[in-house]
Amino acid sequence: MSNCAIVGINWGDEGKGRMVDLLTEHFDIVVRYQGGGNAGHTVINERGSFALHLLPSGIFRPGVVNVLGNGVAVDLENLWNEIRQVAEKGVEVTPENLWISDRASLLLPWHRSLDGLEEDRLAGKKFGSTKQGIAPFYSDKFQKKTILAGELLYPEHLENHARDLLEWKNLTLTGVYGAPPVSMEELMGWLNEFGTHLKPYIRNTGKALREAVEAGKRILFEAQLGSLRDLDYGIHPYTTSSNPIAAYAPVGAGLPSVHVDEIIGVVKAYSTCVGEGPFTCEWFGPEAEKLRQAGHEYGAKTGRPRRVGPIDLVATRYGVECQGATALALTKLDVLSYMDRIPVCAHYRLNGALTDDFPFPAVLEQAEPVLEYLEGWGCDISCVRRWEDLPEAARRYVEYVEQAIGCPFAYVSVGPERDAIIYR
Repeated sequence: MSNCAIVGINWGDEGKGRMVDLLTEHFDIVVRYQGGGNAGHTVINERGSFALHLLPSGIFRPGVVNVLGNGVAVDLENLWNEIRQVAEKGVEVTPENLWISDRASLLLPWHRSLDGLEEDRLAGKKFGSTKQGIAPFYSDKFQKKTILAGELLYPEHLENHARDLLEWKNLTLTGVYGAPPVSMEELMGWLNEFGTHLKPYIRNTGKALREAVEAGKRILFEAQLGSLRDLDYGIHPYTTSSNPIAAYAPVGAGLPSVHVDEIIGVVKAYSTCVGEGPFTCEWFGPEAEKLRQAGHEYGAKTGRPRRVGPIDLVATRYGVECQGATALALTKLDVLSYMDRIPVCAHYRLNGALTDDFPFPAVLEQAEPVLEYLEGWGCDISCVRRWEDLPEAARRYVEYVEQAIGCPFAYVSVGPERDAIIYR
């Protein structure tokens, strides 16, 4: 397998971490290229169940190097806590198997504070932020008002830069939100405490990755969230503040000249959504709760109940196009086993007319789902490992979806465990 990106096709929470963990055995390096600790990748393996937020999902494979690229929002405190948590379960994380790009910007405590303050100000118009500081962080990054991880290696420069940023940031905290100012002692105390732990992991990852490519190493790029949360192509403004699409992977990883040979998009067998924003196929009431419980649909980071509904072919087709997916992985097919008839959102109705085009964000709220139904299979499929052993109705469901969205399913997941997978 050559260089590959594993990306989300829908609203996030598709099961990307599970697929990265599975496929990492074919790669030498796994790189997170965007986002931060605002979403979780759930991985279940022989060591237990893990909800990763910043660590790449390849961290469980011996001999694999994991990289936080320059496009990632690196929260030193949460990253260090996560390293300690996985270490308690026997997962070794060292400067040999985890690298932090010296050009990655640091997400500081005031970013989390500002995230909460802004959500409180918006009240009923909130975006549904996880309050991990992502939007304020990326805003500061584009204003060139962040500290690079590499600055931790130059203490005198770091202190001078931090003092300048502190003066500027306190104007917003106190003047806009009426919040208490941050002191220099607080800021430097935080940087020194967690920076001391993580300085050994920081390096020129761009150079190291270029050398790896020249040596013929295989790289897996890991995305956070999905197409519909992309800053430019998602359901604006209910998006994340970075670009989860595969085209950004080389830039956010620190390898802008490298070619991504394969793009594996991850699609859940039904639809889920955490946070605010239009969700055309959403279910409510007992029907939704039954699906939510069957799929254990609660946010890995927040514990919030996920919004759920049938698979949305209009949104999924759009997501495949945005990602340029070359193949797909279908996750949680086993969850649908309880249904006698399986609903599919086949089209939208907008302004009285059927459409298969994903609408512009301003009119997306007006779209209505048009459902079709397929026969259920009515039996447990979690132990199936071969395509031909799946019930005929389950195979028909997979084939129906892949034909409708125009991209083949190379993998079908029938459980959260690493080996609960069907290769096609």
